[in-house]
Amino acid sequence: MPKQVRHDEWRKAVKSIGQIGEDIAADFLKKLGYKIIEKNYRIRGGEIDIIALNSNTLVYVEVKTRTSHRFGLPEESVTHAKINFLIRAAKFYRSNRSNLPEQERIDVVTVDFTSSDNPQIKLIKNAGF
Repeated sequence: MPKQVRHDEWRKAVKSIGQIGEDIAADFLKKLGYKIIEKNYRIRGGEIDIIALNSNTLVYVEVKTRTSHRFGLPEESVTHAKINFLIRAAKFYRSNRSNLPEQERIDVVTVDFTSSDNPQIKLIKNAGF
């Protein structure tokens, strides 16, 4: 049973770090002029971290937060499968809403805590579609 407790504690810590990264990313995007429409849009199989407007473009944002490079850089964890999921989720999101801009794209924001308590934030535009 102790393994289950440790696993649950680990999952809570990872979720907390991920949520901190998403909050930092949302603030970063707002400063760049993005208007946040929705956070943590869930469908079966996963979620879109942030949905925003940037000028006349609907942007689906994947946020990757890291406290270590043990498993690579944050942007390296955005796989082809993840991009395909985001495209599928974006179609579903769009199909259930009206008055959205025709232009859309997928951006990635990385939040990297590996070098200090002040995260390095990077925006990668047009990561998919």
